[in-house]
Amino acid sequence: MTDLTLPILDLSQLDESPEAAARFRDDLRAATHDVGFFYLTGTGVTPELEARLHRTAREFFELDEADKLAIENLNSPQFRGYTRIGGERTQGKVDWREQIDIGPERDVVTDPEAPDFARLIGPNLWPDAQPELREVATEWQEHLAGVARKLLRAWALALGAPETYFDEHFGEPSTLLKIVRYPGTDEPEPGQGVGAHKDSGVLTLLWVEPGKGGLQVQRGGEWVDAPPVEGAFVVNIGEMLEYATGGYLIATNHRVISPRAPGDRISVPYFFNPALDSRLPLIELPADLAAHARGVTQDPTNPIHALYGENALKSRLRAHPDVAERWHADLLATRA
Repeated sequence: MTDLTLPILDLSQLDESPEAAARFRDDLRAATHDVGFFYLTGTGVTPELEARLHRTAREFFELDEADKLAIENLNSPQFRGYTRIGGERTQGKVDWREQIDIGPERDVVTDPEAPDFARLIGPNLWPDAQPELREVATEWQEHLAGVARKLLRAWALALGAPETYFDEHFGEPSTLLKIVRYPGTDEPEPGQGVGAHKDSGVLTLLWVEPGKGGLQVQRGGEWVDAPPVEGAFVVNIGEMLEYATGGYLIATNHRVISPRAPGDRISVPYFFNPALDSRLPLIELPADLAAHARGVTQDPTNPIHALYGENALKSRLRAHPDVAERWHADLLATRA
């Protein structure tokens, strides 16, 4: 592994032999201790499913503006649906992208005694003008949930915990699928597709349109390009996995630079996280690993909460201030 590349791991090694599985777990532990990012092949996602996802995403963003705005996230207290270009923020600055956010399909929680983060539970908004989107998004999420669980079991063993450690502490996963389009820009300086940030959850699986760069990962104080690799996902861990390992594994800053006009870029991140009411206890690492745990990153402007729902709510309120002001002004007032 050099300073200017991300490692490539092959998930199918877990099914080859005990020796191959052990090598994969060693590589997985090293990649997320040193970098927090890697490429993942061997996921079983077919080229046909990738092509359907890509085509469906393109067709959604080509819909008339009125059809997209019919499911605008301003209509969703759960922050679901379509976000117009410039409608999301990172570190207070505008992200230059449009997207649709899709979470677990649930009924709204009406219990007045429910915790604040229960407001994130509810239905998705689906475009009437493109019914296929729901079908493809559902198939994509179902497959990636299996990939995520397989990775988490490998991590547990690699960290000296029982294989079922994360299964036992996850509850019903709180997932989020974003289908994103980054429009091109003519600005002389690189534009902010998404500003520098760390993911607030546990695990992210990112599919990027083939041949389209823009993702950058911070390594050694420098921004390193992470271009798409054919047949691979870009995988990174979030703040909750850093928390659970006492900083042995590291959540890493990353950002997206806007493409040059007239080009654009499709990307589809899938976030796999614990149930909103789950707490990830610290893993008791073996002594040789614990000696290299760096402690959890301390940032007063971005506290890491043990309870995942608090992390998720913090991120949503910051990223979508217009939705927050419309539906959750009381929460903003208490957090001012």
